[in-house]
Amino acid sequence: MDFEDLAKGLAELKRPFESFLRRQASGGIVLLAATFLALVCANSPLRDSYHHFWETTISIGADSWGIKQSLHHWINDGLMAIFFFVVGLELKREFLAGELNSLRKATLPVLAALGGMLVPALIYILMVSELPEAKGWGVPMATDIAFALGVIALLGKRIPRSLAIFLTALAIVDDLGAVVVIALFYSKNISVISLMVAGGLWAVLFFGNRAKIQHPAFYALIGFGLWLAMLKSGIHPSIAGVMIGATIPIHPRYSRQLFLEKAEHLLALYRKLRNTEGPFVHERKIGTLLALESLCHDALSPLQRMEHEMHRWVIFGIMPLFAFANAGVSLSWAELQISLTQPVTLGIIGGLFIGKPLGIFLFSRLAVALKLAELPQGTSWYSLLGVGILGGIGFTMSIFITNLAFFRPELISQAKVGIFIASLLAGVVGYLLLRRVTVKKTVSSIDP
Repeated sequence: MDFEDLAKGLAELKRPFESFLRRQASGGIVLLAATFLALVCANSPLRDSYHHFWETTISIGADSWGIKQSLHHWINDGLMAIFFFVVGLELKREFLAGELNSLRKATLPVLAALGGMLVPALIYILMVSELPEAKGWGVPMATDIAFALGVIALLGKRIPRSLAIFLTALAIVDDLGAVVVIALFYSKNISVISLMVAGGLWAVLFFGNRAKIQHPAFYALIGFGLWLAMLKSGIHPSIAGVMIGATIPIHPRYSRQLFLEKAEHLLALYRKLRNTEGPFVHERKIGTLLALESLCHDALSPLQRMEHEMHRWVIFGIMPLFAFANAGVSLSWAELQISLTQPVTLGIIGGLFIGKPLGIFLFSRLAVALKLAELPQGTSWYSLLGVGILGGIGFTMSIFITNLAFFRPELISQAKVGIFIASLLAGVVGYLLLRRVTVKKTVSSIDP
C-alpha cells in the first residue's frame, strides 16, 4: 500500500451521489422482494401464521420498568427510529453542504416537495371528508426514495445526473415534511413530563456536540434514553431518530492538511520498516497500519461516517423488514373489488398518482415563472413531469403513516391497497414517460 493507492481510494469519496444512487436502486429491488414475499404469505395457507408471528410479544426489562411490545411494534417504533436517524443525517448534510445548502439551490426542490405534499392531501380531503377515514390525509403526501431512485437507475445514463439529484433533494424535503406531519398531527395522549425529559436529553446531545464529543457511544446511550422518553410522550418515537441525527458532529477530528501530513509520515515509516518472510506482517508494521487505519477513521466526520456505515443496514435490512411486516394485505378478487369502491383507497390513489405529480409540476412551474429557481441543467418540463409521477411512489413512508392514521383493520387494508396500486401506476407511467422523453432527446441529438 502506498500513498497513491490511498489517494485513489479517497477519490471515491468525491462521488458520493453515484454510490448513494446505486445503493438506493439495489435497496429498491430488495424492498420489492420483501413486499412480494409479504403478499405471498398473506394470500396463502400461511396467512394466519404470518399475522400471528408479528403479534408475538417481546419484553425488555422488569414488568414495572420494562417495555412490552409486539414484534410488529418493535419494528415500527424501534427499528424505524433508526431509519429516521439516517433521514436526520441526510437532512443535516443536505442543508449544510448538499443540494439544499443555499436558497437558490433549495428553492426548486423545496417548493416542488411542498406542492407534492399539499395537493395530494387536498385531493384526499376532497374525496374523503368523513371521520375516521379523513384522518388518512397524510398518507398520500409521502415519496419512497428507494423505489423512485430505483426506477431512475433502470433508465441509466439516459437520465441527467441533475434530474436524479433533484428527485433525491425533493424526496429528502418530503421526508422532513413527513416528520413534521407525524409529530404535529399523528400524536396522541401527550405527556408533558416525558417531553421535558426528551428535551433535556436532546440538550445533553446538543452540548456534547458543542463540546466536540465524537464517540458514537455517547450519542447512542443518550439517544436511547431520548427514544424511551419519546416512546412515553405520546409523540411517535421515530421522531427521536431525527432529533438525534441533528446533533451528530459534522467536523472530522483531523483537518485535510493534518491528515495528509500524518498519513505521509506513517506511509514513509511503513516503507522503511523491514519486510518479513511469509504472509504475516512485522509487529511494528502492524502498529503503523493500525495507526493509519485510525487516522483514516478520524479524517471523516462522525456524520458522514455514520451515514455511510448505517445506510446499507437501513436500505438492505430495516426497510425490507418493515415492508415484510407491514405489506401483507389480502388481495383476493372479492376483497379488491370492495377496496376499489372505498373512499380511502380511491383517495390515496387520487392523491399519490394524480396529486403528487400535479403538485410537484405546478409548484415547479410557479417557481421558475417567478424567477425564484431554474430547471435542473439538461432537463425539460416533460422530464420534470416524469419525476413528479415517480414522486407518487409512496410505499414505505405511506404505509408507515397509514399505521398511525388508522386503527380499524379494514381501513388499514384499504389504505395499503391504494398505496400498492398508486405506487405501481406511478412507477410504470413515470418510467415510460421518462424513457420516451430521453429516447426522443437522444435521437434529436444525433440527427444531422
